Amino acid sequence: MMRRKKSMKFLFLLSILAIVIAGCSNKGGNNTNSPSPSATTAESTAPSAEPSADANTPVQGGTLTVSTFSDIVSVNPLFISDTASGDMAYLMFASLYDLDREGNLAVEPWSLAAEPPQISEDGKTYTVKLKNTAKWSDGQPITAEDVVFTLNTIINPKAASPAMSQYDKIASIEKLDDYTVKITLKQVYAPFEYSLMLTPVPSHILKDVKPEELQANPYGKEPAKTVTSGAWKWSEWKAGQYVSVEANPEYWSEVKPNIQKIVYKIYADQNTEVQALIKGDVDSTSAIPITQLEAVEKNDKISIVKGEGKANTYEFIGFNFDSNNFPDKFIPFATQKSRQAIAYALNRQGMVDNVLKGTGTLLNAPFLPNNWSHAGEKAVNYAFDPEKAKALLAEDGWVAGKDGILVKDGHRFSFELQYNAGNSRREAVSQIIQQNLKDVGIEVKTSAIDFATWQDQNIVPGKYSAILIGWSLSNPDPDSESIFSSKYFTPTGLNSGWYKNEKLDQLWVDGYSVVDRAARSEIYGKIAEEISTDLPYIFMYQYGNPQGLGPRVKFAPEDAPEPTQQSGYFYHIIKWWVTE
Repeated sequence: MMRRKKSMKFLFLLSILAIVIAGCSNKGGNNTNSPSPSATTAESTAPSAEPSADANTPVQGGTLTVSTFSDIVSVNPLFISDTASGDMAYLMFASLYDLDREGNLAVEPWSLAAEPPQISEDGKTYTVKLKNTAKWSDGQPITAEDVVFTLNTIINPKAASPAMSQYDKIASIEKLDDYTVKITLKQVYAPFEYSLMLTPVPSHILKDVKPEELQANPYGKEPAKTVTSGAWKWSEWKAGQYVSVEANPEYWSEVKPNIQKIVYKIYADQNTEVQALIKGDVDSTSAIPITQLEAVEKNDKISIVKGEGKANTYEFIGFNFDSNNFPDKFIPFATQKSRQAIAYALNRQGMVDNVLKGTGTLLNAPFLPNNWSHAGEKAVNYAFDPEKAKALLAEDGWVAGKDGILVKDGHRFSFELQYNAGNSRREAVSQIIQQNLKDVGIEVKTSAIDFATWQDQNIVPGKYSAILIGWSLSNPDPDSESIFSSKYFTPTGLNSGWYKNEKLDQLWVDGYSVVDRAARSEIYGKIAEEISTDLPYIFMYQYGNPQGLGPRVKFAPEDAPEPTQQSGYFYHIIKWWVTE
């Protein structure tokens, strides 16, 4: 999976964001600070198969089964930072605003906001007007009180919400009336409009819970105790097996869901998911491994949404800089030269060619190629050069030991690389990384861990040596302060590797403190140069997850999945229908 950024809605995407982390990060939840590439048109992303005339008429009822290989952690929007949890929250909760297909903030029939936000001339005050018809699944109205409570909770350090970085620029939150909220910022924060994709939680349910106890609260973990606001409400969760939601009888939007029930079925790995799709046991899988794509394409009953070159996800190796995560408190890649050597030692293009079958794009900074912030040649490119890697390691004081593994000051250059079990792409890439680094004298011990466990016990607390993971970016803005700034160490931020670079800390602030896009682009060019030189991450490649859809799944072309958005495989799912 990915983590949600700025919401990797930890990429997995995400979270939120993301973020999530794209074990699978970065949609869902309030962690929505990740940049997203611009969206494509509906025509470019819709499956090629044309529905029959009869299939064009929406059908009420039925069950949609979606596959995954990662369980959820919690669907409480305050604490989501993984893709699986974000996916389910996307179905269960409504947000103030949504994104249209081009990545613009939009007021949809299923959005809680009644109109676009009113923004003051100085760019510091945002006034949001809510619909007066929205209700929680227990029948209580959704009001300004819920928005105020949610924002105050997120910015309260005691709550330790990973979404905090998107809202800590807030100076005040004022309830003007039952359905109007005024938010005033301490300073100009250019991406704040995307922060208004906020997913409120019910004040009347959680207001008496101490902030420090919210994360452990049953809300978000037990269906019967989780009041929601979206088109579907939580009905069941069998850990490790499936999560299911059913149409919310209290749903308030004039657009009602056609599909009565959605089952999020958990499989052992991606290959098993694909077999379930081919057999018709599931209706959708959001991440077909490239190695399985040809087999799926031969099945004329399955439609495929690729979105090549337009995906909002990228993969990376993340280093940890907390010495407590190493047996002898010696961080082998603590120096810049050692990290650069690792980058030169990796055959990233070979990974794209042989594992991703040419569907990925090399990346050297956290700005995607199809985003306005893309740094191009400003970012350092590390071409595959083992001899250059060996030279840098020698300069850094490393010498070969008796077994061929490098040694410095009595310490072997050895570390563990974690990734999520069931992800065939990462399994293959981790083996290449292991061999590439062995060729230059570095020992890598790979470890595959169940994603939900990994997220909870390693990623969120920042307890690992190095990770192979991805970010799923939740919006088009390039601000990634919450991932790379030392202001946002985990758990209140997404900097789980404990990375600190004061120059970058300031550049991120500079980048969002102006609104002019040309000025911002220049700053992000400086960020790309600095971050690709210092390498808290080794940026691997942008990649897409082909989505497979079975013959029962129907939708109008304008409601087709949108690969450029976090949880875009559920884009406009409220309008989809299934046939028996």
